[in-house]
Amino acid sequence: MYELIFDPEAIDYLEKLEKKDAKRIWNKLQAAKEYPLRFFERLSDRIDYKLRVGDYRVIVDIDIKQKKIEVRLIGHRRNIYDRN
Repeated sequence: MYELIFDPEAIDYLEKLEKKDAKRIWNKLQAAKEYPLRFFERLSDRIDYKLRVGDYRVIVDIDIKQKKIEVRLIGHRRNIYDRN
């Protein structure tokens, strides 16, 4: 099972969301810990991955050797790629 590591900016955004949305994102990340490549999609021309959860996106780096998922950004799909 992979370990989740959160960037402070991702935690701040998650805490500001409505509880139902934050819980949905949290549950999806927990499910992805078992086999992340099943849930995450690689971004084109980049080394990071995205997870789609409704209208929200989670941008992560996956270290397969160390079995770590670093959650870097969480945001709405309309502006998440501008911040990255």
